[in-house]
Amino acid sequence: MAFMDDLSPSDLKTILHSKRANIYYLQHCRVLVNGGRVEYVTDAGKRSLYWNIPIANTTTLLLGTGTSITQAAIRELAKAGVMVGFCGGGGAPLFSANEMDVDVAWFSPQSEYRPTEYLQAWVRFWFDDDLRLAAAKAFQQARTQHIASEWQRRALRDAGFAPDVERLLEMLDRTRRQIDLAQDTVALLTEEARLTKALFKLAVDAVGYGDFTRAKRGSGTDPANRFLDHGNYLAYGLGATAAWVLGLPHGLAVLHGKTRRGGLVFDIADLVKDASILPRAFLSAMGGDDEQAFRRGCIEALTRGESLDFMIDTVKAIALETASRVE
Repeated sequence: MAFMDDLSPSDLKTILHSKRANIYYLQHCRVLVNGGRVEYVTDAGKRSLYWNIPIANTTTLLLGTGTSITQAAIRELAKAGVMVGFCGGGGAPLFSANEMDVDVAWFSPQSEYRPTEYLQAWVRFWFDDDLRLAAAKAFQQARTQHIASEWQRRALRDAGFAPDVERLLEMLDRTRRQIDLAQDTVALLTEEARLTKALFKLAVDAVGYGDFTRAKRGSGTDPANRFLDHGNYLAYGLGATAAWVLGLPHGLAVLHGKTRRGGLVFDIADLVKDASILPRAFLSAMGGDDEQAFRRGCIEALTRGESLDFMIDTVKAIALETASRVE
C-alpha cells in the first residue's frame, strides 16, 4: 500500500465532473491540508475534529459563515477541479471575498487544458443578436422539458409532492408556444418569470402550503423562501461547474447577461432550478426539515435527475447547433 502515499489530487482527476457525487456546504470550520488530504476542522470543546473532503469526487464547495481556508487547500482543490464559492449563512447570499456587491462570483480552478471546442462554437454565434436569442430559446425549451420529466417522477409523488399533471403540462405547453413567439430576451425573461410564478402556485396547491409570496433574500421566517434561496445556490454551483468543464466564461450569457455578472451561470442553473429545487423546497418546508436535511434532499434530487450531465449535454448541444447556423 506504500504507493498510495504518492498519489496527489491531480492524479485522481479521472472522475468526470458529471459523475462526481458530492456538493459540500461548510460553516464554522477551517479547511486545510492535513497529511496530504484536504480536510475541514471543527472544534468540539477542547478538541479539534478533522473530517476528510473527497475532493476527487466533489464538484462544488460552498463556504459559509465562520469559515477559513488555507492557500494549500485552495491549491489542492484547484488541482482536482473543484469549484469554490463563498456564501452567507445557510448558503445564501453568495459572494466572493473581493466583490461583496455581486450576486455570484466563483473561484474557479485554473487550467490551460480545458477543451476549446465549445468556446470556439460559442463565440462564433454569441456576437449575433438573433443567434444569441435562438440559444436563449433553446435553453428555455430544455428547461420546460426537464420540468415535465422531474415533476412526474415517482420519487416525488412518494414523498408527498403530487401536482396536477394535466395542469402542469398545459402550463408548459403554453410556455413553449410563448418561447417560440418571443421577439427578444425581455419577452423570454417575462415568460420565464410567469412560468415560475405559476409553478409556485402549483407547488403550493400540491402540498397544501397556504399563502406564499416569493421574496428573495431577507425573506424573513418563511421556510419555503429560505429553502428556495439556499437550494438555488446549489444549482448555481453546478451551473458554474458545467461552464468551467466546457471552458465557457461566465460572462458570455445568452439571457441573463445584461442584468447579472456571470449571467451564463444563471442561464445554465435555470435548466434545473425549477425542476429539482422548487419541489424539494416546499416538501421540506411542509415537513419541518432543517437546512441540513433540505440540502441533503436537494443533492439527492440533483443526483437522481443527473442534473450536471443534463447541464453539460444541453450546453454542448446548444453551442454546436447554434454555431452551425452562422452564415
